[in-house]
Amino acid sequence: MRSHLLNDTTAEQYRRSVTDGVERVAAKLAATDRPFTGITVDALAPRIDGIDLDQPLHDTGAVLDELEDVYLRDAIYFHHPRYLAHLNCPVVIPAVLGEAVLSAVNSSLDTWDQSAGGTLIERKLIDWTTERIGLGPAADGVFTSGGTQSNLQALLLAREEAKSDSLADLRIFASEVSHFSVKKSAKLLGLGQDAVVSIPVDHDKRMQTVALARELERCKEAGLVPMAVVATAGTTDFGSIDPLPEIAELCEQFGTWMHVDAAYGCGLLASLKHRDRINGIERADSVTVDYHKSFFQPVSSSAVLVRDAATLRHATYHAEYLNPRRMVEERIPNQVDKSLQTTRRFDALKLWMTLRTMGADGIGQLFDEVCELAREGWKLIAADPRFDVVVQPSLSTLVFRYIPAAVTDPAEIDRANLYARKALFASGDAIVAGTKVGGRHYLKFTLLNPETQASDIAAVLDLIAGHAEQYLGESLDRAS
Repeated sequence: MRSHLLNDTTAEQYRRSVTDGVERVAAKLAATDRPFTGITVDALAPRIDGIDLDQPLHDTGAVLDELEDVYLRDAIYFHHPRYLAHLNCPVVIPAVLGEAVLSAVNSSLDTWDQSAGGTLIERKLIDWTTERIGLGPAADGVFTSGGTQSNLQALLLAREEAKSDSLADLRIFASEVSHFSVKKSAKLLGLGQDAVVSIPVDHDKRMQTVALARELERCKEAGLVPMAVVATAGTTDFGSIDPLPEIAELCEQFGTWMHVDAAYGCGLLASLKHRDRINGIERADSVTVDYHKSFFQPVSSSAVLVRDAATLRHATYHAEYLNPRRMVEERIPNQVDKSLQTTRRFDALKLWMTLRTMGADGIGQLFDEVCELAREGWKLIAADPRFDVVVQPSLSTLVFRYIPAAVTDPAEIDRANLYARKALFASGDAIVAGTKVGGRHYLKFTLLNPETQASDIAAVLDLIAGHAEQYLGESLDRAS
C-alpha cells in the first residue's frame, strides 16, 4: 500500500495518474454540449449505492473509468454558456494549476512551520485586497472557506467590539434581501435570529437608508445596542448594491460596526469600468470577498478583511502545541491566530497564480464582460412581452417571470414558471435558478460566464416560454 503514497519514489506514478485524470476531464470539457445530462436522483443513486467501498479496484485507471459513470458523465458543468443558475463561475486555468500544486504539496496554512512561503503569499494577497478596498495601513484579514464563514467571523468581531454585557441587547441590521448567513451567524453567535432587524429595500432592491436610520434610532431609544450594520455589495438574488456611503455615515453617527458583504460584488475591485459602484466600501470595518464567485477561482477561495488588525484578536486562541504566545513575541507569523479554522488549505495559491499570470486587469475585464452581458440581457427581456423583469442589473443577475397573455391567475402563473424551470433542468439544455419576489415565483439568470452570449439568453428565454406554454396547455386540457 505504500506505493500509493506521494513521495520521491512514486513521483513518476503521480505524474502518470494525474495526467490520465487531466486528460479525461479535458476530453469531457471538450465534448460537453450542454450543462447537464438531465439525469434524475432515482436513476443515479443506484449506481453509487451499488459500489462496495470495502472492495477497492486497486488501479487508478479503473477508478477513473468508474468515476466517469458515477460523476463525470452527469456532473453539472459551469463552464457551459447555458449554465445560468447560481453564483458558480467558470474557472481560469492558472487557478486550476494552483489547485493541482496546493493539493499535492498539501500545506496547511495554520502555522508557519507547516506552510512557510504559503503563509507569506496569503498575507501578501490579503494586503493586496485591503489596498484595493482602501481599508488603510492597519488593515488585515485571512482566507476562509466562503462567504458564510467570512460573514460569521466578521459578526463575531462586531459582537466582541460592541462590549455589551447582555447578548440579548445586541442588534444587527441588514436589508430584507441580504444573505441568509446573516441570520445564521446571529444564531451561531448566541444572539438568535430575532436579533437581526430587517430593513426594507427600494425599487432597485437597495437598502433604504431612511428606514435604517429610523431603526437605529429606535434601537438606541429602547436601550439596545446596534452591534452591526451589514451592507450588501451584490445581493444573491438581484446583484443589488446597497448605498455604501450613506450607510457608512449612519454607522459613524451611531457608533456601529459596518460590515460589507461583497462576496459577489468583489469582482468590481478589479473592474476597469465599474469600480465606482462600490465607492464607500473603504469605510467598512470588515468586508467579505468571495474570489470563487467573481474572480473566476475554483471553490473554495474567500476572505474576511478588517480595517483594524487588532480586532482579529477576538478569534485568537493560543495552544501550546501549535501557536504558543511566545511565537507572537518572536514575530513568527501564524495565520491560525486570525482564523476560525485550524487546518486550512492553501487556497490563496490559486489567486496568486491567477494574478501572476493574468493580472488584476485580466480578471476585471472578464467581470466587466458579464456585467455588460447582463445589461444586454435586461434589454432583451424588457422588450419581450412574454416576460416581466424586476430590476436593471447592478452586476450580472437578472430576475424575471414568464407572463402568459391569456392567463391572469397569479398562482397559475407561479406554477407555469416553476414547471418551466424544472422541465428545463430535466432536459439538460440549460439551467436557471429561481426565487420569490413579493411572494410570487420568479426565475433568475446569474451570468458569470464571459462565453455566454446574448443569443444564448434569447434561446433560453424561448425554451422557458415553450415549457411554460406546454404546462398551461396541459393544464387547460385537464380542466376541460
